Amino acid sequence: MPVISFKKNRTPITVENGANLMEALLKGGLPVASSCSGDGVCAKCRIQIVSGAENLSSENETEKFLRETKKVAPDNRISCQVEVLGDVTVDATYW
Repeated sequence: MPVISFKKNRTPITVENGANLMEALLKGGLPVASSCSGDGVCAKCRIQIVSGAENLSSENETEKFLRETKKVAPDNRISCQVEVLGDVTVDATYW
């Protein structure tokens, strides 16, 4: 089972393979910014991927559109659109 680790000193979270990143973080007790509740509209749920980007699902069309229109940094992913397929280390400015 994949493990989500954190750049800052937080306890890692073990998740099911294919778990949605945003949902996994919320279930783990971490806040995730969002005004669209994960509908892939606002891009506020962007999460910095510190390592393990290769262990995440590929960008779908919604995420590509949001990356272009919302000026999302290259090392960030829209967490509501991402599946966790292996170990990853993440960070967010508001943690």
